[in-house]
Amino acid sequence: MNLDIITIGDEILIGQIVDTNSAWMAQKLNDEGINVRQIISISDDPDHITETFIESARKVDLVIVTGGLGPTKDDKTKDTICDFFGTKLVANADVLENIEELLSKRGIALNRLNRDQALVPEGSHVFQNKLGTAPGLLLRKNGCSFIFMPGVPYEMKYLMEFEVLPYLRNNFQTTTILHRTVLTQGLPESMLAEKIADWEDALPGFIKLAYLPSPQGVRLRLSARGMEQALMEAEVASQITGLQKLIAPNIYGYNDESPAESIGKLLTEKGWTVSTAESCTGGAIAKLFTENPGSSDYFKGSVVAYSNEIKKDILGVKEELLNQHGAVSREVVESMALNGCRVMKTDFAIATSGIAGPGGGTEEKPVGTVWIAVAFRDQVVSQLFNFGNDRERNITRTSQNSLFMLRKLLITL
Repeated sequence: MNLDIITIGDEILIGQIVDTNSAWMAQKLNDEGINVRQIISISDDPDHITETFIESARKVDLVIVTGGLGPTKDDKTKDTICDFFGTKLVANADVLENIEELLSKRGIALNRLNRDQALVPEGSHVFQNKLGTAPGLLLRKNGCSFIFMPGVPYEMKYLMEFEVLPYLRNNFQTTTILHRTVLTQGLPESMLAEKIADWEDALPGFIKLAYLPSPQGVRLRLSARGMEQALMEAEVASQITGLQKLIAPNIYGYNDESPAESIGKLLTEKGWTVSTAESCTGGAIAKLFTENPGSSDYFKGSVVAYSNEIKKDILGVKEELLNQHGAVSREVVESMALNGCRVMKTDFAIATSGIAGPGGGTEEKPVGTVWIAVAFRDQVVSQLFNFGNDRERNITRTSQNSLFMLRKLLITL
């Protein structure tokens, strides 16, 4: 079954809000075996809305629409729905009862605008919204089903989880879609593609491979379509086993696992701890660790040594190293890492020092020059990187390469 997602709202088109609804819905629908043909954001203009409805109805079995169902004058979706489906708004007693109960709990008096929320297109199937005043609606035209939901994210998610998805399971035939993602670091997309070319060419026809590069690495998504899920899962697992034989050192996790989460599991298995001594990353690596529940078991803390004084006074970097080699140097970053282990009493420490930009570079050390060191007790490894001129990207790439270096060391011990 094919589906279009349409989001309505000028606020999306002018960049005032980011459309997170569509990404969330697409993932949920894909899990149900429903293929999303396109995601489109449109204005509140009734003609634009109608044109988009007509186009989608020609191409897909189902259209899910969010936005424009509020009580104010700028929300025009319900009136446009009535024109498109040739119907009219009528009062729905169940919706009104739900609205009254909801507002009563919030201590809000019912007014005309709230009461108008109980007006729904005649002949529509109503999905009760327990978290808001705008109900979900379903109508059909020329063999295409349209589902309308409010754009408020928590209301939309409630309706999807408890009303819309159960309805789709009971009333539509879907195809099983299976996705498994292999997360890699340390190989650029072109090198990775070359390394696994023979394996990719031998994939069964019902499995498709997608390369998804990002600053964190390259995600390899295997997608299988069919009706027998157990068979597909077994075949995808077998193909991943074959992939592991080719690039095992570069695989840090699977599906939604983050590099820091993967490292946390390795540290926990060994009973080891880690800390960070960060200059150019300013605590970004520490944040990657602490985003994960349970990280206090293995992550002990961070020193953001942005100035040379902190490098000297807190981390114990010798002044002669700073004077002779500069803060952005192998000697200094290795000293930061080794002393980080000592100061924070951890088995491992990551240290970074670099020129994030946009200023501060020299001919010898241009913007994007970064040294990373990883210490394991009294041992240390370090590497020089040249990332480029974009400050935000430099911080991200430094953070991710730091984690990759730590993981690489961990799996050798």
